[in-house]
Amino acid sequence: MRRIVVGSRGSRLALTQTESVIAKIREANPYLEVSLRKIVTTGDRDRHTQLDRIGVAVFVKELEHALLDGRIDLAVHSLKDVPSEVPPELRLLAVTERLDPRDALVAKSKLNELAPSSRIGTGSLRRTVQLTQFRPDLQVCSIRGNVDTRLRKVSTGEVDGIVVAAAAMLRLGWQDRITEYLPLEHFLPAVGQGALVLEARLDDKEIEDLISPLNYIPAWQSVMAERAFLRAIGGGCRAPIAALGAVSNSTLKLEGMIASPDGRKMLRASEEGSAMSPEEVGTRLAQKMLAMGASEFIAEVRADESR
Repeated sequence: MRRIVVGSRGSRLALTQTESVIAKIREANPYLEVSLRKIVTTGDRDRHTQLDRIGVAVFVKELEHALLDGRIDLAVHSLKDVPSEVPPELRLLAVTERLDPRDALVAKSKLNELAPSSRIGTGSLRRTVQLTQFRPDLQVCSIRGNVDTRLRKVSTGEVDGIVVAAAAMLRLGWQDRITEYLPLEHFLPAVGQGALVLEARLDDKEIEDLISPLNYIPAWQSVMAERAFLRAIGGGCRAPIAALGAVSNSTLKLEGMIASPDGRKMLRASEEGSAMSPEEVGTRLAQKMLAMGASEFIAEVRADESR
């Protein structure tokens, strides 16, 4: 019997996500032996440094090392944690059906009803600038940790609320704890939010054949457009960037957001095109927004990084 090893971070959410993928693999390949291997990542060890300072790659690079040295055959990631460029020896093989991509608020009341100066926790600069634009009278404070750790900060009163990915709460079965799903017109999600991606070695044709039935094409097209937008606009920098693609029939609509590092200036725009050419749609949107002034935000961030 063919045996494959699937790698995952060790958090409750990551294991829940990976086990759901393993169930799909077994369903598609009933004679396959599938085992799970936990990999501790830098992002799991360092729960204090703000993510915008250390970069999302801290959640995937150890899993990628495990792929490259043969300890695992497949890695399962939250797509929003995967940098816009993957190592040349690896490839993204499939995206499973996407859950709700929106941000969610867990708090004592809805965002509009929170008292001025209420403390809202997030580890994301993107969420920080969108919160500040929507409710400048709130205090946004930086927090890190697994979803359950962050939820405890609300229940103990350390913060009055937190903003998390709705998909994380749904996967953990905690949707009853969501106070409000934040509207997309004000809170555009991170690139790939709500989607799981499967990564493998570039030359592993057998894994590709086993995994390809799991690829949900509309989700793949949407997130490939979002990632192309991120790459083309300068996604290697720490600017607050968001994007969300949606496929209807054969048309892909992509919305994008970029803000200055201090959140005082923000740009939003959209682009449409063929769902068969998602990277082209993403690149066009990036070019449009760079011409609108996004290039100034990127330059500002890079100047700050070089100091």
